Amino acid sequence: MNFTLSSKAISSAKTDCLVVAVPEKGEWPASTTQADEVMGGQLKALHKNGDITGKTASTLLIPTADTPWNRVLVVGTGPNTGRKPADYRKALIAMAGVLKDGAAKNAVIALADTPLIGEAATTSEGAKLNLIGRTLEEQFYTFFDFKSEKPPKRKLTKVTVLASGAGKALKDAFNLGLATGRGMNFTRDLGNTPANVCHPSWLADRAKELAKDNEVIKTEILDEKQMQKLGMNSLLSVSAGSAQPARLIVMEYRGGKAKDKPYVLVGKGITFDTGGISLKPGEGMDEMKYDMGGAAAVFGTMKTIAETRPKINVVAVVAAAENMPSGTATRPGDIVTSMSGQTIEILNTDAEGRLVLCDALTYVKKYDPEVVVDMATLTGACIIALGSHATGLLANNDALADDLLAAGERSGDRAWRLPLWDEYQSQLDSNFADMQNIGGRPAGTITAGCFLSRFARDYRWAHLDIAGTAWLSGKAKGSTGRPVPLLVDYLMSNAGK
Repeated sequence: MNFTLSSKAISSAKTDCLVVAVPEKGEWPASTTQADEVMGGQLKALHKNGDITGKTASTLLIPTADTPWNRVLVVGTGPNTGRKPADYRKALIAMAGVLKDGAAKNAVIALADTPLIGEAATTSEGAKLNLIGRTLEEQFYTFFDFKSEKPPKRKLTKVTVLASGAGKALKDAFNLGLATGRGMNFTRDLGNTPANVCHPSWLADRAKELAKDNEVIKTEILDEKQMQKLGMNSLLSVSAGSAQPARLIVMEYRGGKAKDKPYVLVGKGITFDTGGISLKPGEGMDEMKYDMGGAAAVFGTMKTIAETRPKINVVAVVAAAENMPSGTATRPGDIVTSMSGQTIEILNTDAEGRLVLCDALTYVKKYDPEVVVDMATLTGACIIALGSHATGLLANNDALADDLLAAGERSGDRAWRLPLWDEYQSQLDSNFADMQNIGGRPAGTITAGCFLSRFARDYRWAHLDIAGTAWLSGKAKGSTGRPVPLLVDYLMSNAGK
């Protein structure tokens, strides 16, 4: 798909399909008024007759004659007085749904002058162009790699987005949106790939390919022997029952000054999670291919960073393993010594994500990081607490937590902070080791964060629990690409500082 930005007048924008917005209440955007003038007042007449309601995400496709456009797609954007970026995104998704399966070969989108309420960071023309670009890439995504019969190719091949000018700031905003969408789609590709293909070594190969395709990325892969030498016994305890060896994947991007401390991303890469000896129920276990959603988000973020090349240093670390039951698998009650030297009594082998992450969090100290942000599909408790709308956030630094929350608000990829109080730490007490790997049913997401915090005392750290946001179940089943938008926004907001 070819996406471009243009400052052409709407009356000279020849296309198979022009997209304009009509509010439910309030003044029409200038682009819609101009289109209506060219159409001889047809839009006003349809609106007056009730054919165009303007309700959020409503659509009406109108064939036209004697205009530069073969058809006009009218998208409802709700009342002007309360239109938030989230409402605007709903309208964009509805628009994309009509375009992607429609008859038009090309389209012109005139939606960037639709007014929004809120802070300038989310309502400016640049912010809207960013969201348009990201939504187009995201909504036109397909994954048919494993279907023997491919669907017919879409007729739509070119989309032009109209803006008030052709300046660098607007172009950069639009291009960043497109790049973020592509990063999300890379994340989705990895997440949707079945575990008989997507195993730790396969993920490592994808990192090598990313480095090959982008000279700004440097990749290093640690095998199990190297991890053993480093004392990563906690991570290796997870892969002990699998025929697939674990891998520690490191990707480095150096776009900032040599002396600048790197921003470190750490992703949980459990390519399939049976629960190990603490075996999960069979129903829905197929979705445990998504247990590497944190790793996939790290890959997607690095792809976006490699494409946009901000002035910042980023190190990404993926702890990749497969959690399987076998005669060599770790047993409940086993005790391992982590890379940090702290001992862990493993009471439940299905609480394995924290076991791979803790060694990765110890490993990244070598980079003297500015901050460390880990992400993981860590706890079902987070889904119970927050559903599929918000990512759970825990942090040992208030400023870092605030920055990540703000990035989530700006990007629409929202998070919600949970407490990391000392009072919860006692739930991890063990009679036989320094700690146990579970804290019981109460506050499951928080105690998982407490566990990780014990390995992140030497730097500013935040944990993102994406168990509810990394993928969808049911009819819309598939990877979502989150929290790539949040991470990209956060890193971009710190670039060049």
